[in-house]
Amino acid sequence: MTNHIKLIAMFVMLLDHLRNYFPEIFPGWIHPLSRLVAPIFAYLMVEGFFYTRNRLKYNLRLWGWAIFMLIGNFVLNSILNIKNVYVINNIFMTLALGMTLLNIIELARNNKGIKRIGLIAISIILFPLLIFTEGGSAVIPFILITYFFKDNMKKTIIGYIVLSLILFKMSFVWYGDIKSTIDMLMFNSDFLFVLAIPFILAYNGERGINNKFTKYLFYIFYPMHIWILAICRFILN
Repeated sequence: MTNHIKLIAMFVMLLDHLRNYFPEIFPGWIHPLSRLVAPIFAYLMVEGFFYTRNRLKYNLRLWGWAIFMLIGNFVLNSILNIKNVYVINNIFMTLALGMTLLNIIELARNNKGIKRIGLIAISIILFPLLIFTEGGSAVIPFILITYFFKDNMKKTIIGYIVLSLILFKMSFVWYGDIKSTIDMLMFNSDFLFVLAIPFILAYNGERGINNKFTKYLFYIFYPMHIWILAICRFILN
């Protein structure tokens, strides 16, 4: 069910952010493991895009939380940077821009002539900019693969694997020995988003318990746990 997959992703995400702010306590292998988190939420976003009753409202909600976190990050960084503690995370922005791109593509597919050409041009111009959002080099192409192959899981998985190989090729640099090279790959590990595939295959479309708490749990948990961890790091510094 959706809620079970979200809870697993949130737990792994928490571990990664604990490692980020307290690297002296938590092992480095948590980071590559956590590459499954953003794709899971991106996949569920695309699912929501197809099944929501109001795409505009959904997109605006993502933008609202993205701006909320942007402001919160700015305020915290103004205070915490005196001890070299920063908050740069904002996956809401990546998801909001990703859904905006999908909305533009949908409009292009439903229009003809000059309007369609204009919308396609906007999509092409917007795409490179999205790559620079958090995890954008993996998440934005992942969103597009999920969208275009929505009704064919086989093609979707093949698309994911091809993207993973491309990202691996882009990340790979030989550091002179196997250990150093693997350590580098574990840091530049966006290609490991394929770890999300088993969870995607296990997804059955059921939401589980559907109320305000489950609907907004991730929206609240995501910024709050990062900000609390950053404050704790600031205090300990």
